[in-house]
Amino acid sequence: METRSDIALTGHASSKPAEWRDYLSLMKPRVMTLVVFTAFAGYIAAPQSIHPVMAAIAIFALAIGAGAAGALNMAYDADIDLRMRRTRLRPVPLGKVRQEDAYGFGIVTAGISIVLMMLAANIFAAAMLAFSIFFYAVIYTMILKRRTPQNIVIGGAAGAFPPMIGWVIATGTVSMDAVILFSIIFLWTPPHSWALALYKAGDYADAGVPMMPVAKGAKRTRLEILIYSMILTPFALAPVLTGLGGLLYGLAAFLGGAVFIILAWRVYNSRAGEAGSAEEGALYAVRAGDKAARDLFAYSIGYLATLFAALIAEHAMGAYIATPIGGLL
Repeated sequence: METRSDIALTGHASSKPAEWRDYLSLMKPRVMTLVVFTAFAGYIAAPQSIHPVMAAIAIFALAIGAGAAGALNMAYDADIDLRMRRTRLRPVPLGKVRQEDAYGFGIVTAGISIVLMMLAANIFAAAMLAFSIFFYAVIYTMILKRRTPQNIVIGGAAGAFPPMIGWVIATGTVSMDAVILFSIIFLWTPPHSWALALYKAGDYADAGVPMMPVAKGAKRTRLEILIYSMILTPFALAPVLTGLGGLLYGLAAFLGGAVFIILAWRVYNSRAGEAGSAEEGALYAVRAGDKAARDLFAYSIGYLATLFAALIAEHAMGAYIATPIGGLL
């Protein structure tokens, strides 16, 4: 079995110097986009604000902080990325960026993001950003990911911090509404990630990563997805009860949640995860038996984006169509 020290010998070593695109890829730009989007939602939904230029710099600091965490994750996971079809073309296993360079890039970028956040916003936001980077790079990547099938449940906190940090950028404090936004993403992460893990179980098994389908089996994973989905979807209505979300958000959460439950029920009644991974390496390559899991995975991304887009619309444009239920309690 290959180890991290074997990457240079067994990976697709390249004699060409790394390009800026390789370092951008290290930062997981798709994840950065979601981080910026949810952080902006948290900022715009907060009852206070800071100067727009400072806010933009702070959100940028959060984005590069998330990218730094992604780079550290890719550096540490180079050995398992090399054995997974889904990840073997990442810059480190492909040999475009040396492992030590990825570590250095991640550490330096993390430091810059934290200092920038402190200067643009406040020390509390900077501390939360530092902790979120540490949580993802160390707690999740280095400790949990290879040891427990609950890795994504506990580690999901790292991806749930952005809207809370956005809120803290604006207010300098954490409120119940900020915790609710955190909790929505925290509860969303397991069904989203396990749906992917179901139809990519062979990849995780090859890499020795104890994701739920590998460690507990496909049937248990399908049940866990359904349970988390049934907790997530009603909880996603909490912003309506507190007054954070209005009618637009409520409709998005209710209708979107109903579809989420239907898709999770389809996964539960399917044989997803029992046929092994797809033959092709593409993310959405899927066997017929795994289609229900692929559909839930794809939908879950749009579901989360819709919830936070509704919050942004209501708060940024004053688009409350009716008095929030929370205002009547």
